[in-house]
Amino acid sequence: MSNRSRTELIDAVNTAARRHHAAYSSFNQALAERVGLHPTDLQCVSLLTLEPGPHTIGAIAERTGLTSGSATRLVDRLERAGLVERRADPQDRRKMLVSLTAERISAVDAAWENPGRAFNLALDDFTATELETIERYLLRITDVGNEQAKALSGSVDEDRRT
Repeated sequence: MSNRSRTELIDAVNTAARRHHAAYSSFNQALAERVGLHPTDLQCVSLLTLEPGPHTIGAIAERTGLTSGSATRLVDRLERAGLVERRADPQDRRKMLVSLTAERISAVDAAWENPGRAFNLALDDFTATELETIERYLLRITDVGNEQAKALSGSVDEDRRT
């Protein structure tokens, strides 16, 4: 059991989380460069692999925090790179559905192999209960991060109007 107070532990977790975010951002940049993508494009591909599609560009904009115009340009880049394809939505012909393409995604998956093993090894000495706690923390902090990103972009939009 730790001798640190709850406040000290929360500060330590927040400091570690900020360092993790910086390190993961650097990792994402390096991996994106390895596969010839922009880091935002790689993050979008990662999100699309986690949530089976197809997805509308509006849904992609929402998941990535981009405007619809920026999401359209992102999908354009991914399509040129052979990572996604667009098809008309059979329910609403005005909408396009975006799906990952199997051929090119294998190159991204291959680039993840060694880092994925390293990340898994980093978890080897945690108990099942600790892993559940880590998962719960990550899920909760992801929700908070998404909420704060929306709040911050709302403030930016409001600042631009005044």
